[in-house]
Amino acid sequence: PSQLTNMMESNRINLMLVDDHFIVRAGLAGSLALDPDIKVVAECDSGEEAIDAYRKRKPDVVLMDWKLPGMNGVEATRKIREEFPNARTTALTGCEGEEDTHRAVEAGVAGYLPKSVRRRELLVAIRRVHEGGEYFPFEIASKLSERQSRNALNEKELSVLAGIARGNSNKEIASELDIAEVTVKFHVGSILKKLDVVDRTQAAMVAFQRGILHLE
Repeated sequence: PSQLTNMMESNRINLMLVDDHFIVRAGLAGSLALDPDIKVVAECDSGEEAIDAYRKRKPDVVLMDWKLPGMNGVEATRKIREEFPNARTTALTGCEGEEDTHRAVEAGVAGYLPKSVRRRELLVAIRRVHEGGEYFPFEIASKLSERQSRNALNEKELSVLAGIARGNSNKEIASELDIAEVTVKFHVGSILKKLDVVDRTQAAMVAFQRGILHLE
């Protein structure tokens, strides 16, 4: 029996769950625990807690929500991988815009799943990531491909876009960013061109659709 137990433990996937909703974590833990080869070894409700728990438990796979209070999932994943380059993380999130997936890949995730995922597909993803592979469903991979074909907005353009989304005028954005109004106008023109839209309203709409900006 002990030899069998040792063999099962060596094949077992130690999983860490990171989500700020207790009900979501409890549901995931309960469902995944039905499989004997998966053991939830840590549950966290923030990015900061996830980093600390990873250091202590060294899980095989992390299921990480993207929208967390304080440090978000992108930053937590990046920091974990800076310290542990072999960390295997799968994003499990309601953020499905192409910019969200792009940021996730840049942070080093090996998988990206919407929270609407079925249990069977989630298990396939966990096992594939554990084996050293990647898991990006077709619709996520398509969005990622679309994003990589576009010209990215730079930091200043993102700041101006955030002002546009709040309904601020060029003068208000210039004051807020401490730059000249003519510079704001230049950035707005560049934003419209990069997003392939005709006006500020469309720019704001596309920014939320693609996950470039998020409603607070």
